[in-house]
Amino acid sequence: MKSSISFVCQECGYDSPQWLGRCPECGAWNSLKEFKVQSFLRSRISLRETKFKLEQGKEKLEEIKPKTLNEIKTSEKERLSTGFLEMDGVLGGGIVPGSVTLLAGDPGVGKSTLLLQIGLNLASTSFQKTQNTQHIRKSDNQIVRQSDSPSFPSVLKVLYISGEESAEQVKLRISRIYKGLEDNKNILILSSTDTDMIQGAIEKIKPNLVIIDSIQTMESESMGGLPGSVGQVRYAASQFIKSAKTLNIPIFIVGHVTKEGMVAGPMVLSHMVDAALFLEGEKFTNTRILRGLKNRFGPVDEVGIFTMEEKGIKETNAPEQLFLTKNLPNHVNGSVISVTLEGSRAFLVEIQALVVSSKIPIPRRVSSGIDYKRLELLLAVLQKHCNLPLGLMDVFVNVAGGLRLSDPGVDLGICLAIFSSFKNIPLSDTVAVSEVGLLGELREIQSLDKRVKEAQKLGFKNIISYDTHKILNEAIRSLSK
Repeated sequence: MKSSISFVCQECGYDSPQWLGRCPECGAWNSLKEFKVQSFLRSRISLRETKFKLEQGKEKLEEIKPKTLNEIKTSEKERLSTGFLEMDGVLGGGIVPGSVTLLAGDPGVGKSTLLLQIGLNLASTSFQKTQNTQHIRKSDNQIVRQSDSPSFPSVLKVLYISGEESAEQVKLRISRIYKGLEDNKNILILSSTDTDMIQGAIEKIKPNLVIIDSIQTMESESMGGLPGSVGQVRYAASQFIKSAKTLNIPIFIVGHVTKEGMVAGPMVLSHMVDAALFLEGEKFTNTRILRGLKNRFGPVDEVGIFTMEEKGIKETNAPEQLFLTKNLPNHVNGSVISVTLEGSRAFLVEIQALVVSSKIPIPRRVSSGIDYKRLELLLAVLQKHCNLPLGLMDVFVNVAGGLRLSDPGVDLGICLAIFSSFKNIPLSDTVAVSEVGLLGELREIQSLDKRVKEAQKLGFKNIISYDTHKILNEAIRSLSK
């Protein structure tokens, strides 16, 4: 056995025989990390063995024959329901057997809790395994399951691999989430960080679902480096993917993130798995948003809305009203409702603004939930085209509920909220949906009809958009009357 040194970029997975300060593939600086690659050498291969291998290779080559499209037979993948309709929708209908899903997120956001609850759901009740399962999101944001096959009333066996906690700690967490399930025999807990031993346990037990928490804690004696290094992560991921494909067992892998919000370890990890999900949420709010970053078996533009409570993660009954302030007086200034689009779902959000006289030479611009540069751009448009003297005013903008918005369709809501606070005009019953350009024009946005219908469903009648006004100044003048 011989070890050779290789340098791999942690951003894009570029492999180089020598260290480079800048990755030639993605251009990232100081991203190449060293790890050892072990190769097996054979002293001598006989001529007879070499000839036999060549003949065997020719036979295999003759067996390989390209097929036309009509010769290829396909079948719909059976899916397992996670017990959460929100997560089933993000996955495209449920868990596909043999798939490998990576779940990433900030520390403490609830990744382990969510996967543990999914494992408990599958191991504790008679779940339905449906064929040709479809999840349809209607205009009222409800998910409806349609199935053309009978239910599969069997309790599934779940293997939970904990590399960060002991088995006793996992059991304490189970008793906190679901009391009475501490003695469930269908969920197996294995506290280990040995990749090879875990792979052997999966092949021996052959469970219906495997949860690995987390990939950064796995290590193997076959590879050099500490747990979480490039070589260890790539080796562990390849071994688990191999087990999932050969045994047709779905595997969930928990991944940590860096301070930049990227999955820790080599970027190639995200390319190796079948689906990559990201669970996000503000530290001091209980709202959790599950986003699909990659999915080979479903859409990547769906989101799931959850709330973190004392007894675990729960689905929201009315996600379209989650980001609205309840019992808000009508005479409050600086509050405007807008409609944002997350995936294929429309959510009403409240945008709050506060404009006060500045006591410092350079006025402050503070934003929470929106991009700071976007706020500066909209303030410049208000000063130039709407003649609002905001140059000597401190401006604070906040998105209620802890949601971060990147949708340009809320630009008009931000502008009207600032105008409402500056002029002391209450606009809490107004819905503003449109993108604002540098010339002060209102621009068309994606799925405007869906947003308007969602606002009308909740009782809002005063809706300002591209269809009602073409220029920002006209919209502001109509509200000043």
